[in-house]
Amino acid sequence: MLDRTEEILRQLIAFPTVSADSNLDMIHYVANLLEDVGAKIELHHDATHKKANLVATIGPDIGGGIVLSGHSDVVPVADQTWQTDPFELVEKDGRYFGRGTCDMKGFIAAALALAPKFAAHELKRPVHFIFTYDEEVGCLGARDLVEILRHRPHLPAAAIVGEPTMMKIVEGHKGCCEYSVFFTGRAGHGSRPEAGVNAAEYATRYVSKLLELREALKQRAPKNSPFDPPWTTINVGRIEGGSAHNVICNHTEVDWEMRPIDPADADWVKDILHTFCSDELLPDMRKVWPDSNITTRTIGEVIGLTPVQSNEAREIVAALTGQNDRHYVAFGTEAGLFQDLGVATIVCGPGSIEQAHKPDEFLDIGQMQQCLTMLDKLAHSMRA
Repeated sequence: MLDRTEEILRQLIAFPTVSADSNLDMIHYVANLLEDVGAKIELHHDATHKKANLVATIGPDIGGGIVLSGHSDVVPVADQTWQTDPFELVEKDGRYFGRGTCDMKGFIAAALALAPKFAAHELKRPVHFIFTYDEEVGCLGARDLVEILRHRPHLPAAAIVGEPTMMKIVEGHKGCCEYSVFFTGRAGHGSRPEAGVNAAEYATRYVSKLLELREALKQRAPKNSPFDPPWTTINVGRIEGGSAHNVICNHTEVDWEMRPIDPADADWVKDILHTFCSDELLPDMRKVWPDSNITTRTIGEVIGLTPVQSNEAREIVAALTGQNDRHYVAFGTEAGLFQDLGVATIVCGPGSIEQAHKPDEFLDIGQMQQCLTMLDKLAHSMRA
């Protein structure tokens, strides 16, 4: 089974499904593999028809199924120094190297390799293979897909999201909210700063407020928070603006993210920033130039995965793996979207998040074998 999985992974890595580009070649390859074993195939395209979510079902047309979920997109390799071709699978020293090996085409390859075993038997409940687009840029595909699933008469009962967790059961993670803020001022000569509106300076004041809020959020950490760090975090990812030393900057962009423990923290931060911009920054800017402006673009707001007392997905995976521990992570996934749909959800997949997004990304072959063992046991447990 490992040889077949490696063959599939090799094909998946060869598709350069960076979020900015189409995922259709990979999705069609996956759809063909699943259709060959008798799966019912659905493709749901985005507005551009250059990307698609895949839903493939093996088993009876009833509710209560189990979802095996993963995202097809990967982060860029630009400006990274790799020892190998990132889009060619390389096996070395007990590891698979390549972009997406652990995040998260390794899990997808394992699920596809086991598909014939699910299809070989009459199942008492369906298994759904769900593979999405644009997880890395705001879970855009999953957000669209859950709205389609929400209106169906039969919903799955449990979902396993195969993000890299070292095959540990993760039952909770923070949300992830990403924003771009654009500051528009008035250009001018640097010798007369009072005659212009320096967008970079107002962006700096905005970033200073973000850092102030970041510190304040530490005091809002819930008692006995299971996360590390235990509070909602803020990160400033990029600041860009200006053209020369002696020119007043008239355009600046600030890209930042927030990882809230609960929606109340996110609302608190956004309310303070809205008031700060409308009551302080904008009036100061418009005293000099009435057309000055600050606009915010929401890149993505993805809810977290909330730990719950009763979770069928956790119970299923615990029985398959023998694990009793519960784990929590700071990184975000699509799991919260499935949970919001009413599906019991956990995150469990091969590989370490420490390898994700880095040059020379890799997946330990031992981790892949653990994943295959879990999915093989799942296939046997679902036989009627």
